Amino acid sequence: LLLSLTVLFRFDASVSGFQFVESTVWISSINAQYQVGVDGISVLFLPLTVILFIGVILSSWHSVAHMQRLYYSLMLLLESATLGIFCALDGILFMLFWEMTLIPIYFLVSFWGVGPNRRFAAVKYTLFMLAGGIPLIFGFVLLAFGHAEVAGGIPSGLTFDYLEWLKTPLSMDTQRQVFLLLLIGFAFKIPLVPLHTWLPLMAMQGPASVTATLVGLKLGAYGLIRYVIPLAPQAAQEFAWLLATAGAIGMLYGAVAAMAQTNLRRMLAFSSISHVGLVVLGVATFTQQGLQGAIFQLLNFVVVASGLFLITGLLHHRMGSTDIISLGGAARTMPLLSAFFLLFGLAAMGIPGTSGFPAEFLILYAAITTHTGAGLAALATVLIGAAYFIALYRKAFLGPVTNTAIKQSADLQPRELFIIGVSAALILAAGLYPASVLDLIDASAQSWITHLKS
Repeated sequence: LLLSLTVLFRFDASVSGFQFVESTVWISSINAQYQVGVDGISVLFLPLTVILFIGVILSSWHSVAHMQRLYYSLMLLLESATLGIFCALDGILFMLFWEMTLIPIYFLVSFWGVGPNRRFAAVKYTLFMLAGGIPLIFGFVLLAFGHAEVAGGIPSGLTFDYLEWLKTPLSMDTQRQVFLLLLIGFAFKIPLVPLHTWLPLMAMQGPASVTATLVGLKLGAYGLIRYVIPLAPQAAQEFAWLLATAGAIGMLYGAVAAMAQTNLRRMLAFSSISHVGLVVLGVATFTQQGLQGAIFQLLNFVVVASGLFLITGLLHHRMGSTDIISLGGAARTMPLLSAFFLLFGLAAMGIPGTSGFPAEFLILYAAITTHTGAGLAALATVLIGAAYFIALYRKAFLGPVTNTAIKQSADLQPRELFIIGVSAALILAAGLYPASVLDLIDASAQSWITHLKS
């Protein structure tokens, strides 16, 4: 955390390019490098990712009773791989970190999952991500060969350097192939409908700690912003309708599906699918407001979405269930837990004063001015989102106590209060002073838009 904060405080927000770049030869035969760096798009993800994993580890204090060393080792491996994804500036290095996340997630869900079908959930997630990795690899190989065509042929002109890829002119046919391959690859992880079925399953079968990282760290959406659009800019503009349509479908489907849920964890999973659809729509506007809103919303996920799942995990640890029928009246015996769940839910709804408001406002503004139909669908999704959250919150936390286990449940303990309180403070700080986030993003967002239109 101290190292990530040092990078953040030393970061120059007025510079649009990558900073703190380190590069050394890694696999010389294919000109692959160990190359890392950050810009305004990625720099805030470093401290927030570390804060999330600190919260996840502290929340596992009493819930992990067996093989503790293996559990925390896998958690730290997952954290390292995630940080590597945000820092990697080489295609091969990115794929290494990308696939490395599968190993800890598979074992964490298989060994410490809370559902009877946890091993099936782990296998399904792994197979989905491996399937998504295949088009990613082909897309990166096309980019490497595209650079070789203009830089002296193979093998001398072959490179997986992301910075070189940005400067390499590609034919329109190659751009279309790269765009579609990378989009399909990242769609599994985002997830876009209909490739989303692993997420509700993981929410019900996996441990709350792992699900919090999956819904909080939208690595697929980050890949869309970092790789898919900048590396095939003309093709991206040609297929803007496809991105907007996929975002709108995800928003509406996730929101409507969330309304039908009777379990808090499944509701939050479908809500996450809906919110990431809004992010895809924001990116599809190809405007600075839409991009800033999308990145802001991705940063929100790290705090808001993961925070909601951590609170739900604490509730499950106390009650043994998150079904609505098993709850009711929880606010009477757990007022702090209920209050924080409400605050995080209001942030997810985009209520003014929370970090969700500036992010949603920017995306909605950009969407309505560029894709009016999808923008109106996004407005409808906001209303549906308020409806399903308030309805389930009322049933789960308000009213009379109907379960004796609720009467015996304790409220947040000091350690748990610290975890949730830090996230709540970040939500309010970014909501009341969004410029603290937008100023860091601004220069890189302008450069992203300029590259797209050049």
